[in-house]
Amino acid sequence: MKKQNEGKLRIIPLGGLERIGMNITAFEFEDSIIVVDCGLAFPEDDMLGIDLVIPDVTYLKDNIDKVKGFVITHGHEDHIGALPYVLKEINIPIYTTKLTMGIIENKLKEHNLLRSTKRKVVRHGQSINLGKFRIEFIKTNHSIQDASALAIYSPAGTVVHTGDFKVDYTPVFGDAIDLQRFAEIGKKGVLALMSDSTNAERKGFTPSEKTVGKAFDQIFTEHQDTRLIIATFASNVDRVQQIINSAYKYGRKVVVEGRSMVNIISTASELGYLNVPENTLIEIDQMRNYPPEKMVLITTGSQGESMAALSRMAADIHRKVTIQPNDTIIFSSNPIPGNEKSVSRVINELSEKGANVIFQDVHVSGHACQEELKLIYSLVKPKYAIPVHGEYRHLKANAGIAESLGIPKENIFIIQSGDVMEISQDEAKVVDKVHTGAILVDGLGVGDVGNIVLRDRQHLAEDGILIVVLTLEKGTNRLLAGPDIVSRGFVYVRESEGLMEDSRKVVSDALDKCLSGKHADWNKIKLVIRDTLNDYIWKKTKRRPMVIPIIMDVEG
Repeated sequence: MKKQNEGKLRIIPLGGLERIGMNITAFEFEDSIIVVDCGLAFPEDDMLGIDLVIPDVTYLKDNIDKVKGFVITHGHEDHIGALPYVLKEINIPIYTTKLTMGIIENKLKEHNLLRSTKRKVVRHGQSINLGKFRIEFIKTNHSIQDASALAIYSPAGTVVHTGDFKVDYTPVFGDAIDLQRFAEIGKKGVLALMSDSTNAERKGFTPSEKTVGKAFDQIFTEHQDTRLIIATFASNVDRVQQIINSAYKYGRKVVVEGRSMVNIISTASELGYLNVPENTLIEIDQMRNYPPEKMVLITTGSQGESMAALSRMAADIHRKVTIQPNDTIIFSSNPIPGNEKSVSRVINELSEKGANVIFQDVHVSGHACQEELKLIYSLVKPKYAIPVHGEYRHLKANAGIAESLGIPKENIFIIQSGDVMEISQDEAKVVDKVHTGAILVDGLGVGDVGNIVLRDRQHLAEDGILIVVLTLEKGTNRLLAGPDIVSRGFVYVRESEGLMEDSRKVVSDALDKCLSGKHADWNKIKLVIRDTLNDYIWKKTKRRPMVIPIIMDVEG
């Protein structure tokens, strides 16, 4: 008898839908699973103290004997950032292109995983066989070099995953996107297209990266007598290349500042993706040997991140660079949704110091707009469309494009993380849900902060804490010392001595009542203290600090 799902391909996104970031998708056919990308997301505002968020890979752990490897589309954090954490749980090989692998290897080095992780570099146009799958890497353009789309061939049919892409006919480095190959694969018949939805709401085409180079030239011409500080994404090697080109042309020296920027630039230069003319790059300590108008600083912090180099300069806490009134500062990036406030704060701080801040026309997106998406749909001609990589509104816009091109509505699927989608030539449908979720990373702790801890942090952040300390005699429960009240983050004690003294009295009275009864166990005493104090503080201040009673016992 034929098994029910034989001949069906299962697509299981474990993250990356509903939000930008944390992209990871499993493809399963019978006894083979391949995993495309393994990214992190940055914490939401209410995740206090959390450094980053990684996907929950329980499904992969449960099926580890089927998992053949990670196939990575490109080297951005939202596609590779979780690898060091996930590899500690499931040690499987990584397949990707040269620069992407270089960036991943930097990460693995930091986590001491380099020797234990199998890695294979794949060229564009090359295919790899993993279990029942054959995966072909197709050249695309993006805001980082060496980005790939994937053609995933399985016995059930072919799925094309675009990765993050744009169509750039005149890239700064290397070839344009391999449209010819998309068309050839489309000609043979494609079951499903999973395409990048980030800019699906934007009309028209995304401009070429080269247009930014022209804008830089213009800025270098107009600001020949000031120091230039340019903030951009560390991973955008082409952008850095164009800044270096303009600097060389106008006889300026270049300083690279910010750890991630230095790492990526050295990796890209070593692997031949960045061409730096001799004597152009100098160390930050050599800056004082050159006049300011002969300097360009390329720095991280274009998103207003508080610890990045530019924010430290703006706040005057950078050890080597002080913002001068005549400096020209260029934001070569757009704020990622959610970062607008931080960026605005940094721009204000810089402007207050007398610097001239430029943020128009010096950035192009790395993602396809509507016309480029239409081009890919028309070349690939998929039976099913599955928009990926974006918030719900982006996925919906992408679905709208697919429908406008004649893909029937019932063949377009907006799915959620954890959905198990089965597709074959006959039909496609969501048949199941698997466990997914976000694991929070705080310092060295992975997953040890959950909702309860976050709720406590929120509570502490909003209302502070009161600690009630008292000492009881062992056996008799006679009050020997206290109750004393210690407060943090609730009120400034010196100015609220009356309130604290009254609170102490209220707790004392309640304690006396409680201890005069014979059977006062500690849990009951704690409960009485907590309730009494909570009620009293609420009545007086309309606040609810966290109350923690601490009882010590001493031999009488």
